[in-house]
Amino acid sequence: MMMMDLFMPFISSLLLIICVMVGVAFLTLMERKVLGYIQIRKGPNKVGFLGIPQPFSDAIKLFTKEQTYPFVSNYLSYYFSPIISLFLALLVWSCTPFLIKMNSFNLGVLFFLCCTSMGVYSVMIAGWSSNSSYALLGGIRAVAQTISYEVSLALILLSLIFLIGDYNFLSFNIYQKYMWFFFMCFPLSLVWFATSLAETNRTPFDFAEGESELVSGFNVEYSSGGFALIFLAEYASILFMSMLFCIIFLGSDIYSFLFFIKLAIISFLFIWMRGTLPRFRYDKLMYLAWKSFLPFSLNYILLFIGLKIFLSY
Repeated sequence: MMMMDLFMPFISSLLLIICVMVGVAFLTLMERKVLGYIQIRKGPNKVGFLGIPQPFSDAIKLFTKEQTYPFVSNYLSYYFSPIISLFLALLVWSCTPFLIKMNSFNLGVLFFLCCTSMGVYSVMIAGWSSNSSYALLGGIRAVAQTISYEVSLALILLSLIFLIGDYNFLSFNIYQKYMWFFFMCFPLSLVWFATSLAETNRTPFDFAEGESELVSGFNVEYSSGGFALIFLAEYASILFMSMLFCIIFLGSDIYSFLFFIKLAIISFLFIWMRGTLPRFRYDKLMYLAWKSFLPFSLNYILLFIGLKIFLSY
């Protein structure tokens, strides 16, 4: 029985990781297809039927290429930062609210915040250890941006925690049985979505990977396997933030088919933003975080505290 108790969580986690990796593969395909149609051209359509095996051929190509590294880089930190980045991006999935209690996360919200905060270090180390001024600039930008937007991300979560009175993601499903928080907190959901874009370094907040300014940002010195791991970590984070949006605002039961339709729609919105919006100016990015989103989320916290006090009487 003891062995079974240890074995089942391991198998469950392994299955979850495999499903996330397959989801990431097809998210990249969807992005390339959608961006293709936005730009009035075909996406990948040569490999196999309608280009469906394209992500797998890309993965084989990347992982079989020769591994190169800069001669002046700090080799150990340069080598391990993409691995840590992917590990953290996959670890955060363990707080997914399954009813089977694969991992009992009564403090799932705090675990999510800890994992996203740790993600900053892998980007910072990747930029610093490459010993390239472009990579370092990209890393510094990414750290400043992520730290700034994490504040409003945590405050939005805190205001909703005041509302439901629990740190467990399962409670969001219970409290949204009759009405989604999306309708109740519509402006808050839009701010959460914008903050998610900034947290995952996506357009219009893709300063860490500003191709037109910094060659390719913090990952400029990475090639083959290292680049693939950074790429996988980024898309796993996008998929997780889409899932979190569905759980928090769209009141989804994770076992319903509708949940996956919603998740696909939110993921599509991430891609749509990339195909539509130009990059923000850096000072405007910081103004948006500290002068718009921060006061806004603080006001919502006060509103929900007042609401709870009023209803308790």
